[in-house]
Amino acid sequence: MESYKIKDLKLAVAIKNGAVGVLPTDTLYGIVGQAESKKAVEKIYNLKERNSQKPFIILIGAFLDLQKFEIRLDEKTKKFLDQIWPGKVSVILPCESKKFEYLHRGKKSLAFRLPAAKNLIKLLQKTGPLVAPSANPEGQKPAETIKEVKKYFGEEVDFYVAGGRLKGVPSTMVEIKKGKIDLIREGKLSKKLKRLIYN
Repeated sequence: MESYKIKDLKLAVAIKNGAVGVLPTDTLYGIVGQAESKKAVEKIYNLKERNSQKPFIILIGAFLDLQKFEIRLDEKTKKFLDQIWPGKVSVILPCESKKFEYLHRGKKSLAFRLPAAKNLIKLLQKTGPLVAPSANPEGQKPAETIKEVKKYFGEEVDFYVAGGRLKGVPSTMVEIKKGKIDLIREGKLSKKLKRLIYN
């Protein structure tokens, strides 16, 4: 198990080589691994004791990352994403490809977020998209400190990145389907986002 700072190039290399670990995201501590690595994704399901039918949110470092998952955006969706990203809003988009069934778990949709945190964006641009569920076993309280995370996962993860106490709330989650925008989970819902969803 290694300790890193989120700026470390070594951290990006480790993740690209399949490492799974814990770092501060733009909301909470997340347990992260490369989204394009089936092995890393399955390891995180096991560590979290996660319901195998529930897909993870995927953090991306740029709009172009959506193309890696064969996501096709119409003009209305592009305009909406332009107005809410980067930010603490996760967006569920259709993903029909069987190639990514290990991610969408048969739901044929995936949730993405383009965070605003600069250090995190820089890391994502080096590692590629990351699955990043909250760093706690399913049903347990999200960890607010690295000490709490270590109580959950101990030596079972490859690395830890400390970021102080994080008492954020989970991201707002919306789903876009056939041009319709639905609010799935309310996080810190800004007036601007309310306007975009309900108007």
